[in-house]
Amino acid sequence: MVDGYEIEPNANLEGANLRGANLLGANLQGANLKCANLHGANLHGANLHGANLHGADLSNANLIDAILIDSNLERADLHGADLHGADLHGANLFYANFEYANLESTDLSYANIEGIYLHYANLRGASLRRANPSDTTPLDSKLKKINPTNANLSR
Repeated sequence: MVDGYEIEPNANLEGANLRGANLLGANLQGANLKCANLHGANLHGANLHGANLHGADLSNANLIDAILIDSNLERADLHGADLHGADLHGANLFYANFEYANLESTDLSYANIEGIYLHYANLRGASLRRANPSDTTPLDSKLKKINPTNANLSR
């Protein structure tokens, strides 16, 4: 239990205030975190596989090595978040904000990146293989003012 919230797989944490919470290695697989406040939270190594993070505030959160496979991050705010080595394979990143985020060595393959905001994001060594922008905006135009060194941008 953290701040009165049960932290477990499939937990219903919609709108929860977990700002700055220490959720190191937490198992939140399939959890509903829609519109949750996780600003500055420590989610290092957390399992968020299939979690619903629609509209969640994950700004400045530590998501190093987090598992976000098939998670829903639609319209989530990850401004300044550290996702180094995180796995977002197949995630829904529709209009998610990754401004100033560290996505170094992150797996974004097969993710829906339509409308994704990557202004000043670090994508060094990240994989966007088969990432689907699903809109008419070319992927190259989404990658301005970022660090794509060694990024895998193959389709």
